Amino acid sequence: MQISGAQMVIEALIAEEVEVVFGYPGGAIMNVYDEIYKQRSFQHILTRHEQAAVHAAEGYAKATGKVGVAMITSGPGFTNGVTGMADAYMDSIPLVVISGQVPMSLIGTDAFQEIDAVGISRPCTKHNYLVTDAADLPRVLKEAFYIARTGRPGPVHVDIPKDVTAQIATFDYSKEVELETYKPTTKGNARQIKKAIEAIASAKRPLLYLGGGIINANAAELVREFSKMTQIPAVETFMARGTLRYDDPLLISMLGMHGSYAANMAMSETDLVIGLGARFDDRVTGKLSEFAKNAQIIHVDIDPASVSKLVHAHFPIVGDVKNVLEQMIPLAKEQIDPARYASWHNTIANFNKLHPLSYTEEGDRLKPQWVVERIGQLLGDDANISTDVGQHQMWTAQFYPFTRPRQWVSSGGLGTMGFGFPAAMGVKRADMERVSINITGDGSILMNIQELMTAVEYELPVINVILNNNFLGMVRQWQTLFYDKRHSSTDLSIQPDFVKLVEAFGGVGYRVTTKEEFDAALKDAVEKNVVAIIDVVVNRFENVLPMVPAGGSLFNMMLEYKEK
Repeated sequence: MQISGAQMVIEALIAEEVEVVFGYPGGAIMNVYDEIYKQRSFQHILTRHEQAAVHAAEGYAKATGKVGVAMITSGPGFTNGVTGMADAYMDSIPLVVISGQVPMSLIGTDAFQEIDAVGISRPCTKHNYLVTDAADLPRVLKEAFYIARTGRPGPVHVDIPKDVTAQIATFDYSKEVELETYKPTTKGNARQIKKAIEAIASAKRPLLYLGGGIINANAAELVREFSKMTQIPAVETFMARGTLRYDDPLLISMLGMHGSYAANMAMSETDLVIGLGARFDDRVTGKLSEFAKNAQIIHVDIDPASVSKLVHAHFPIVGDVKNVLEQMIPLAKEQIDPARYASWHNTIANFNKLHPLSYTEEGDRLKPQWVVERIGQLLGDDANISTDVGQHQMWTAQFYPFTRPRQWVSSGGLGTMGFGFPAAMGVKRADMERVSINITGDGSILMNIQELMTAVEYELPVINVILNNNFLGMVRQWQTLFYDKRHSSTDLSIQPDFVKLVEAFGGVGYRVTTKEEFDAALKDAVEKNVVAIIDVVVNRFENVLPMVPAGGSLFNMMLEYKEK
């Protein structure tokens, strides 16, 4: 089939069964957008900023497990999208980002809206391409989708000069992808797995350390089966929330910088860490020399570069977590005695009793933790929860009652403010039946507030719950704790009227100061099924606790803060 490069892009997206593309047009990508106008196979959602287009694709990908697709133009269009690519790279989110580029003859001439897109995207994508011949497009696009979703998932960038999108060439999408230098190991080494099971069977205080790779591998059900069968307690990373149900008796909590006392102490006291799809991030480990220093480490991960990268693995297992668990479960049934860990369960129960994850109510003043809990009580499994970055994000990770994988969508590794709202739009597009909630702060929400227009236009009724403390809350917390209360450039007392703002875009706004007002606002927003902002006035100086100071040991947590 002889067609133009622009037509090839459309045909490839159709062949990959893409149902939605988030994007923003411009001169260099215009030929492709002309073909988008002619097709009826997928929806294109015009965001109001390229960063939001990529974040929305991330939200869609995280909610579905499919490859998210974003389309942007050259120059500033591309650079605006880089933050989203870097975010997806850090959190292993499968994306294909297609960008336009100036014509081949102008590359290197400092042409209008020219930028070295492949040079810029190289360190923050799994792979990238500059396509110089339309005949290469079918192969490149097929490889891009394959690379994005296989192995450790990630973003792939395809940069296409404008004249290449106009070239005529043969389109053949039937050839299978065969990459000599890219062959992910998906099955675990049987000998290593056997050794790992033997180590678990002989351990006295084993601990499941559950990471976001479990969600990417769709392995949560197998984790639940393995956990229940062995009766091994578990801690979740920030990215793994929802792997186990919040009320699972074997789930201790989230661990790390803002993890619970019990979770962090369990990691400090364990004699065997069973790491599944986790990368031993610094926000989890704290001071590396003190991390689980009396434990042996089993590390299961699809990415060989992650195994033993930060913490030495005594039992390294490279493979897809789902496949490895399928190999481990039969052996575990034969060799592991669940009764062996009874005293370990008692120790953990004592940790929980000593310092449970909690907060103190103060009269009628709304506490942000209560708001998070209340959303969970009122909506529970019927809601998908996205967040921006900051205190509100940590309170949500701590206190929301997650019941399933892919219910929780947030920016982990890069910590991107402005992620939550566009991501929640992508989540809503992926799951129109459930309520899409973006829990955010009054700092983060303004970073992509223009997407209110996108959400209204495309009828993506995201409910934004702003935990409004008139501060850049997390930075203020650090300034309070470690900078002698020098609150430099964090006071956000001068803010817009969020109710009027959302109404100007065609949505519905609420400002609440009491529990009764919050309940009424959330109920009304859900029933009306509209784009909404609920501006919740919360205690300005509330801190996220527990907290492990940067570079500190997990067992040296700040459990409370008292004004001096």
